[in-house]
Amino acid sequence: MVAIIVGLLIALIIFVVIVSAIQQHKEKIEAEKRVRVAKQKAIIDESEELLLSLSNLPSSPNLVKILNRRSLNAAKAMQDLMPQVKGIKNRIRELKSRLEAAEDLADTQANDDNFMLPDNEQQILAILQSIKKLRATLKSEQNKGTLDAQTFTLEDQRLDSMQLKINIESLLKRGGQAQSKEMLGSARQYFEKALQTLANHAKKTEYVVAKHAEITTQLSEITDSLKVTNASDAAKKAENEQDELDVLFQPKKKW
Repeated sequence: MVAIIVGLLIALIIFVVIVSAIQQHKEKIEAEKRVRVAKQKAIIDESEELLLSLSNLPSSPNLVKILNRRSLNAAKAMQDLMPQVKGIKNRIRELKSRLEAAEDLADTQANDDNFMLPDNEQQILAILQSIKKLRATLKSEQNKGTLDAQTFTLEDQRLDSMQLKINIESLLKRGGQAQSKEMLGSARQYFEKALQTLANHAKKTEYVVAKHAEITTQLSEITDSLKVTNASDAAKKAENEQDELDVLFQPKKKW
């Protein structure tokens, strides 16, 4: 009898241990699912943020399509992981509709000519940060195999050119403002930085060549102006020193 009771107790303990291990395994799997779902949710949120940022950039139907497809893929992954997620089916339907609308416009030619550089430095910084995030997102999508090499190259080059233009035009604007205030030393620094940025750019586009010539001319004009200014300052300094000598050695008055 005692042996039976001991046996039952041992069996009960083994059963409890097994049930506990199974429960812990289930909890671990659910925790891992929640982490993966949260990651997909973050992808959707980031894509929505990037879509909003496109309003500050020249129109790009291809980017709109890529970002909507990215959100849809993330939503589908969420549904596969946790079908019970509230509202996920409606979100997938909404994203499918948006992607279809984006695909209808995807063949529309992107237009970079109407882009105007904002006056506010914070806005310029925000645009540059958006472009960097967009380029990183494109690379990530290509690595995942959801974006073909040709589309990636086309859109990445567009963003790269846009980023370069914003940097150059911003530096030229600052240089022009300094030049108008006759702060020639500061103006020269801005123009030299712009020239170096162009020199470091791998792709020598028409814009790069044209701006390089324009900035070189501006730097030459500033150098000539600085020479004139320095010569004028040197003449004034010599004149002042001569006046001081004249006062020092002029005949003393007799009283």
